[in-house]
Amino acid sequence: MLGAVETRSVSPVFVGRAEELGTLHDALVRACEGEPQALLIGGEAGVGKTRLVEEFAAAARHRGAVVALGGCVEIGADGLPFAPFSTALRALRRELPGELAAAAAGQEEELARLLPELGESKAGRHDEDGMARLFELTARLLERVAAEHTVVLALEDLHWADASTRHLLSYLFRTLRTGRLVVLATYRSDDIHRRHPLRPLLAELDRLRTIRRLELARFNRDEVCRQVAGILAHDPEPDQVDAIFERSDGNAFFVEELAVAAHEGCRTGLTDSLRDLLLVRVEGLPEAAQQIARIVAEGGSTVEYRLLAAVARLAEDDLIEALRAAVNASILAPAPGGDGYRFRHSLVREAVSDDLLPGERSRLNRRYAEALETDPALVPADQRATRLASYWYHAHDAAKALPAVLEASVEARRRHAYSEQLRLLERAMELWDAAPDAVRRTLRPVDYAEVYPPCGCDPATTALRYLDLLAEAAVAGRLCGERERALKITKRALRLLDEEGMGDAHRAAWFWIQRSRLVQGLARSDGWKEIATAQDLVRGLPPSEVHAEVLATAAHWSMLHEPGPDALTAAERAVEYARMVGADDIESNARLTLGGLMVDAGQIDTGLGHMYDVRDEVVARGLAAIVGRSHVNLPSVLEGVGRSEEAVGILREGLRLTGAMGLRDAEAWIWSNLAESLISLGRWDEAADAAGNAQRRGQTAGPHGSGANCLAFLALARGQVPEAARHLAQGRAAYGPHDPMPQHDLPISWLTIALAAAEGRLTDARAELARTLDSGFPLGTQRYAWPLLLQAATAEADARGLPAARDGREQVLDGIFAAVKRLTTHAPVWLAHERWVRAELHRAELHRAEGRSTPDTWSEVVTAFEPLGRPYDLARVRYRLAESLLTGGGEDERDRATELLRLAHTVARHLGAGPLADAATALGRRARLPLTPATQPGPAPSDPAEVLGLTSRERDVLRLVADGHTNRRIAQELFISPKTASVHVSNILGKLGVSGRGEAAAVAHRLGLFPAETLMPGPAG
Repeated sequence: MLGAVETRSVSPVFVGRAEELGTLHDALVRACEGEPQALLIGGEAGVGKTRLVEEFAAAARHRGAVVALGGCVEIGADGLPFAPFSTALRALRRELPGELAAAAAGQEEELARLLPELGESKAGRHDEDGMARLFELTARLLERVAAEHTVVLALEDLHWADASTRHLLSYLFRTLRTGRLVVLATYRSDDIHRRHPLRPLLAELDRLRTIRRLELARFNRDEVCRQVAGILAHDPEPDQVDAIFERSDGNAFFVEELAVAAHEGCRTGLTDSLRDLLLVRVEGLPEAAQQIARIVAEGGSTVEYRLLAAVARLAEDDLIEALRAAVNASILAPAPGGDGYRFRHSLVREAVSDDLLPGERSRLNRRYAEALETDPALVPADQRATRLASYWYHAHDAAKALPAVLEASVEARRRHAYSEQLRLLERAMELWDAAPDAVRRTLRPVDYAEVYPPCGCDPATTALRYLDLLAEAAVAGRLCGERERALKITKRALRLLDEEGMGDAHRAAWFWIQRSRLVQGLARSDGWKEIATAQDLVRGLPPSEVHAEVLATAAHWSMLHEPGPDALTAAERAVEYARMVGADDIESNARLTLGGLMVDAGQIDTGLGHMYDVRDEVVARGLAAIVGRSHVNLPSVLEGVGRSEEAVGILREGLRLTGAMGLRDAEAWIWSNLAESLISLGRWDEAADAAGNAQRRGQTAGPHGSGANCLAFLALARGQVPEAARHLAQGRAAYGPHDPMPQHDLPISWLTIALAAAEGRLTDARAELARTLDSGFPLGTQRYAWPLLLQAATAEADARGLPAARDGREQVLDGIFAAVKRLTTHAPVWLAHERWVRAELHRAELHRAEGRSTPDTWSEVVTAFEPLGRPYDLARVRYRLAESLLTGGGEDERDRATELLRLAHTVARHLGAGPLADAATALGRRARLPLTPATQPGPAPSDPAEVLGLTSRERDVLRLVADGHTNRRIAQELFISPKTASVHVSNILGKLGVSGRGEAAAVAHRLGLFPAETLMPGPAG
């Protein structure tokens, strides 16, 4: 378009900023070493932020870094969703096409929301995870690209950023932990007034110690002198420097403007304002160039050449001459990439735009809109809808603006830019009454609305309603975190439905379900009142998608808060209705809920079958949100029935899937569930790491609270009481009081009782137990109830000799015993717990009248736990059995007690369970029992296999396990069935007090069970 042009007003000398440039170079060095860097650069308009970034970018390129620049795009008062990230990613793709393609592999459809060149983004239901998933995948993309190359991602003009861009930048600043990456952003500090949307983000980022913030100051007189000398190419007169410094106040851009004005003979001291100075320079252009400047000022941050030509309506030669004049005067500059023009500085653009007359502004916007409607290819495809909506809106043509704004809202929704979608929908509501009826009648829900199901209406033929806009806006507000605005929208919708007497029960029920989600998200209530209202509205109505969603929501709420027969019935009906109306996603979620409730009701195999089927189906279909939920709920239910090893396998696969899909919060839930199962399996160090990952990865309260609870348990079991108290406080704070759930409250109560007992506060332990017993244990909460009752019974048994414990003891024990009789024992693990709790109650002297043998009681408990693969629990009950044998058994029981105590002590030391290890040591010392085999010469020791209680068949099985054979191979070798082999292996693991086959092989080797044979440890598990 244009050849070389003169840009005299840009100083060829980079003045000052040595300290700031040093900070940026230090960040680059750190990034090159693999430590991501985040920087914010603020300063008033014209102070030199862009020039500083340009100098740093040039230096970074010289050192081999890849620089990707992106600027926030302003169109009128609107920002394009994710514009700076899209621009920067395009630059990155040009520089590193192969690396970016490899980093995006498998997630192109999702990342295309930011970079359309990667492919078509897929459609589907929008949920709370959508935007977070996109953000996580973007962070992963940058980390992968920056694994081998140092990358500088620079985003300019953050004060113009749309909300989605601000949210993504905040996410990156908070989560980037690896890669050779520098992320920096600039903003105008003088524009950040008290209500500016960037202000909360800056306050949030100030609290992050990983972010460095630079504030550019104005130049001093010496720096102004050097800048003017660079512009004029000679040393200026001192008087001239004084005048320019006084007039500019050290602002770099105004120094340039004043220096050029002085050089060209303008009167720099007589203008009313610096803004007038900028307009004087524009007014010095030829008339055609002035007109081009006015057109570009209203077109946006950058205007493409072909679009500019269409709007200007000049002959091409005249247009080029006008552009050349504006560029030579340093008013306009070619845009990066050479496809359009922009003002050299936004201050000039703002001055020209502010000088437009109202009618002139509307006319220019109309010409832009008409040009773009005539030829949509004039602008990039990902900007087209938003820019057309903005042009028509500012042209004040409601008939054209309404459909354009709605189309832009659909595009924003497709890109997960829900904040922009909400803003556009609110603009559409503003235009609704102003638009002619004839235009409104042509609008269809199928084109612009998707969240409210048709429920008997054909969305392709039914006219779009104002209520459809309210529905879209309510969901957009919830998904972007604007819950207060969304709540007001639902209130307005319900009021309209009531005032107009529409009798639309389906639509009203739908809005009540939205309100339930919003009040829960705002921590106002548990949301049941709203759900119940929705249920009343649809009761008796024929099946519909809304009806299915209401039932599924009610069932899911009840599963978490009040599981029982009503919840099971609601889940069954939700599955049935969803299947009848073809609502596959609702059906899958309802089947997950149904499966969990069936397991709680004792239908374990059937319920698990439902959950496994849903898991397989949603993975095959790639339904990210339900993939996450299935890999959280199914392993949780498996853990709830004691199938911890099975749960771990699914959780490991869940980590792989949620990591690949960018489901960060689901991943955090999986880490917390994994910590729980690893605790059960005696893999405590791994469990602590998993709990820490849950807290680090979690973005909601649930994983933080669950991870804290796991860490509190480990600390208590290891005797670290102050640490346990700290983690318990974290768990309690994470859940908060607004939405109580048994799965949150009961573990907190259990840990509260355990901590109080550890600190000798029996009264506090009893008070917590009384509060819990008063609330009761809903159906399906046995996984939390049994450990709590066990802890309470153990505390009472341990305190039975204390005088202070006598008052109220019988009442406490009666309460525990009554609760035991009401709890279910559908799974072997809870049957074992029932026997354990009864044994502790016996130890607390409640059932002395029954005359049962205490060693027999504890022997039954040990037998119940031996096949369960829970080494810590097994070690504890073995300790109790050894204690009872030494107390109530004869001399012939000492050998058995010795071996039991040795096994308990070994497991306790392996786990780091200090209190149990110390108790075993103390008991052994009192009974004069050696906890380690004697090493002095003497008669040959008895067969270690017999000491461990292994039968001859179990010895044969252990030999093959130690050689690394599978259950099927063992069955072939010993002529038994694989199921029988599996039972033998489980019994062996229980007797050895280990959690896996590899540990069993190691014990066999250490004890020399097979000295003539070479042992090859088999796989763990």
